[in-house]
Amino acid sequence: MKSFKTSQWLSLLVAAAFCIIAPIMGYIKIGLPPIIIIGGAALIGFIFWYFTYFKEPTDPKIILPLFVLTVAALQIHIIEEYVTGFGPAMSRLFNIPWSERSFIMVFALVGPTIYTLTTLGLYYRIRLAGFVAWFIFIGPGVAEFTHFIFPLLQPHLEPDNINAITRTINGSEIANMPNYYVKTTAEYYFSGMYTAILPMIPGIYAIFRLTKAHRMNKQD
Repeated sequence: MKSFKTSQWLSLLVAAAFCIIAPIMGYIKIGLPPIIIIGGAALIGFIFWYFTYFKEPTDPKIILPLFVLTVAALQIHIIEEYVTGFGPAMSRLFNIPWSERSFIMVFALVGPTIYTLTTLGLYYRIRLAGFVAWFIFIGPGVAEFTHFIFPLLQPHLEPDNINAITRTINGSEIANMPNYYVKTTAEYYFSGMYTAILPMIPGIYAIFRLTKAHRMNKQD
């Protein structure tokens, strides 16, 4: 068995720390949903990454196009979420303090910066970049199906009121929280639902393609 290099141990440590710290910070700042969505995607992504890219980085010709396509589709999806108030809608649904400002900071500013650096890391076969890629394939790539469940869930805040509301949640004022509850709106829709499938297509394909490439490399 090959011994791990220092860079491999560092990548493993940082990835494991992300799987623990990101959900905890999400829980402190927002609430339980980040634990389920972010934490679940991080853990599953970590497992796939550890047994594939971490063992042997995938050829950039294979993983880079898949990652870029998934991220590009994700950004289109985020546009719809921003226009239709995804953060405030989630706040009303789960009674959590997810403001529009925090949504923009994470998904429109910090996220694209990380994605850009990840493409560079994948080109140079940096293992930690592979973890980020797998997190994206599993998270936005697969977990977006939850958009089709959210309209069926009864909001914690005024489920029968079809109008947008403003409330203070855990000390933070969340403005213009829309209601997408299907029983109230009579319309099966939730913020981001129309474009949710876009990142799912390359994301799910990437999972099959990369696991297949890893198996083929093991046979060589």
